[in-house]
Amino acid sequence: MLMDLIVIFLVVSGLVFFAGGTIGLLRFPDFYSRLHPAGKLDTTGTLLVILGLAIHQLTPLTLASVLTGLKLMLIVVFVFLASPTATHAIVDAGLRAGLEPWKKGEPRR
Repeated sequence: MLMDLIVIFLVVSGLVFFAGGTIGLLRFPDFYSRLHPAGKLDTTGTLLVILGLAIHQLTPLTLASVLTGLKLMLIVVFVFLASPTATHAIVDAGLRAGLEPWKKGEPRR
């Protein structure tokens, strides 16, 4: 019962972070500032959701469930390595393409 509540809390918290990232993508004024919620909140949301799934997977504690939980944690490690790298590459591509950052007083793009 307590384990189910923890799993529900983690998954719902992850979904809240995903929703915050979506709102940030819609509300921020330019390309560069939109990448911040896309990178940070999606990574945190992924961590929380997959952690909840890994804990849920451990309910019948067997070797197979432990190995599946470890595989899920490896996905989290991959996301934590790939997301900042991808965000940096996207920002670098924007700079090389000549995309100027938004300045206060300008219309949103």
